[in-house]
Amino acid sequence: MQNLIHNFHIPVMGLAFSIDSPQKVAQYGIDSVLSLSDDTLLEQMRAHYSQVYNEPYTAITPDEEDYRARRVTAYLDLVDRIVKQQLESMRHEAFEDGTRLTKYFTLLPDNSPLRAKYEQMLQTQNPEQKTLIQQELRTLLQAGSIDVNIMTKLDKINYNDKGEPLPTEFSDALAALRGFAKSTVQAAVVFSAGLNMRLYSYIEQFLNFFPDVKGYLAKKIIIKVSDYRSAYVQGKILAKKGLWVSEFRIESGLNCGGHAFATDGFLLGPIMEEFKQNRKALQEELYGIFSSALQSKGMAVPAEAPAMRLTVQGGIGTSEEQQFLQQHYGVDATGWGTPFLLVPEASTVDENTLQQLVKAGSEDLYLSPISPLGVPFNALRGTSSEALKTARADKGKPGSPCIKKHLVSNTEFTTEPICTASRKYQRRKLEQLQSMNLTAEKYKAEEAKVLAKECLCEGLADTALIQLDIPKKQSPKAVAICPGPNLAYFSGIFSLQEMVDHIYGRVNVLNNTYRPHMFINELKMYVAYWLKQISEQLEPIPDKQQKYLQSFRQNLLQGIQYYKQLLPVLFNVKEKLEQQVIMLNELLEAEDQLLLEQEINKVVLA
Repeated sequence: MQNLIHNFHIPVMGLAFSIDSPQKVAQYGIDSVLSLSDDTLLEQMRAHYSQVYNEPYTAITPDEEDYRARRVTAYLDLVDRIVKQQLESMRHEAFEDGTRLTKYFTLLPDNSPLRAKYEQMLQTQNPEQKTLIQQELRTLLQAGSIDVNIMTKLDKINYNDKGEPLPTEFSDALAALRGFAKSTVQAAVVFSAGLNMRLYSYIEQFLNFFPDVKGYLAKKIIIKVSDYRSAYVQGKILAKKGLWVSEFRIESGLNCGGHAFATDGFLLGPIMEEFKQNRKALQEELYGIFSSALQSKGMAVPAEAPAMRLTVQGGIGTSEEQQFLQQHYGVDATGWGTPFLLVPEASTVDENTLQQLVKAGSEDLYLSPISPLGVPFNALRGTSSEALKTARADKGKPGSPCIKKHLVSNTEFTTEPICTASRKYQRRKLEQLQSMNLTAEKYKAEEAKVLAKECLCEGLADTALIQLDIPKKQSPKAVAICPGPNLAYFSGIFSLQEMVDHIYGRVNVLNNTYRPHMFINELKMYVAYWLKQISEQLEPIPDKQQKYLQSFRQNLLQGIQYYKQLLPVLFNVKEKLEQQVIMLNELLEAEDQLLLEQEINKVVLA
């Protein structure tokens, strides 16, 4: 995870879109993250790649003890072996056009010391000296990290064949963590979607999350957060257990792919500023707590605080934005997710969905209500999953068969949680609505909320089965995909070299659509989100909700003021004066929207 080769990573994307990214990009020193949410998909991918790489394969079936954790371990071990084999075979390749070895070095950033050594080799005329440098370069090859993601909220309790609940260590998230802990990969687990105390306590069971006598961490922890407070709270909780957070991964609340966890109007720029101002103090405070905890456990205490990286992701689209984030806020790396959906060398997307992504404009990308979790979900219109959902409802059979049950959360009609996208739930909910004597208009609105939910367990996994021609026993294959709004500015299918060159400013692959700065794109999403919250209010509004709306608006206005002051730093050369004027006008426009809405809704926001 402590990668000094590249200064960007590929975040987790859905269930399947980055499920085999390490096999594709780790050999080039690029970090990527795969999801551990779907053990069935992991097992299917293990079967597929075992065949591709002539590895022995024995299925791990659901009737075996601890099958979920064992599937995670088996797949990660396979990926680890594949990447090591790739790197070793690459070391024996020639420094010639078209080889992976040459590609490894041409992908590197221009300011990389390793890239400089490679350029030195190319310019060396003495054959013996050239050979020596080539040998050194081969020894310096380093694979990207095989990181994994656990969405902490997806932690359902599982049951045995008698319908009895299994012990808590067999819950979804804990089993996934155990599978990662027992694997051979020396990488990081990314915890996303908030705090799970049961999961965080369980980490203490595994010694490889603790530093050895030299301070080395075989397994590292990354926390994905949307604000400083979350990082501070979660960092302290783990430090008290003797566990170190090796990286805080800041993600825009709304300008991202997949589930969108909106902050209370806090924008990315001010959030980054808070991290910048407090980063050193945070590291020192956590180190003190961490050291005391290790001492109380009788464990070795590192002589100094371990590295604590800071990265950011969500809507980054140009090398200028990446450079600003690194230089002004001091981030160690950035995350680029959505653009890599258009790079078959890095992600897995079936051909039909890939073509939809290529053609997608801003009107095709929306913050949807389709997630069964009830959290806004960035999605693409017109997917095959959406078509399947609509067809089922039109036939009078709304909802999906709930096979994997990863998103079960509702107990409105049952004791055991069920999924709001399931047939079982939607049938009962619609029957309830029909018995409530609602007006036709009200019933239609409530019915639409029920029918909006999609089966994401299948939808976010099926693309890999389609693309890799993997058979599926149950239900048809239909794809849901979760790109961020940033996709609207990329139109094409790109090679890995092209996308990496774009990130490092060597080429520009953006389309001709006008693209505001990433800070403005996020601000617009937050203003739209706030306006929607206002429009959905019914009087009388509870005091708590009024305070929330007031605070949200005030935070947005403060964010706008921050960006106004940042403009001279953001565009610090005369050639960019026009961009500064354009962004100022965009900030003023957003500010006017908030102030105008305040005047219209004095009753609401008084």
